[in-house]
Amino acid sequence: MTRPEPVYPAERHALYDAHGYAAAIRSGDLLFVSGQVGSRADGSPEPDYKDQVRQAFANLRATLQAGGCTLEDIVDVTTFHTDPERQFEAFMAVKTEVFPRPPYPNWTAVGVTWLAGFDFEIKVIARIPDAA
Repeated sequence: MTRPEPVYPAERHALYDAHGYAAAIRSGDLLFVSGQVGSRADGSPEPDYKDQVRQAFANLRATLQAGGCTLEDIVDVTTFHTDPERQFEAFMAVKTEVFPRPPYPNWTAVGVTWLAGFDFEIKVIARIPDAA
């Protein structure tokens, strides 16, 4: 049985220690990435929504890289939005920058009422290309 292994990006932000969780868990050939928010290094949120989404994707990229993956290795995405109706247009603009063409990963978007001071969160599952 594969033993789960925690993964952290090189520039680990304060939220991991403050809240006691791993950025990702590597298990076999899969990388389960915890929800990534648009936090600065000190754990505070980017104030502008679009910048917060961009920072969340930057934090996601760093975590994927630490686990031996890229955006192209993502197979499952879940995003959380505090005000989806108002945020959708700005979110889609950033999403299109990050995933400009097919094949796209599958995606589930969820409206929520609270994200600990953030307005956006993304969690993914990726297949690690060289894990086999």
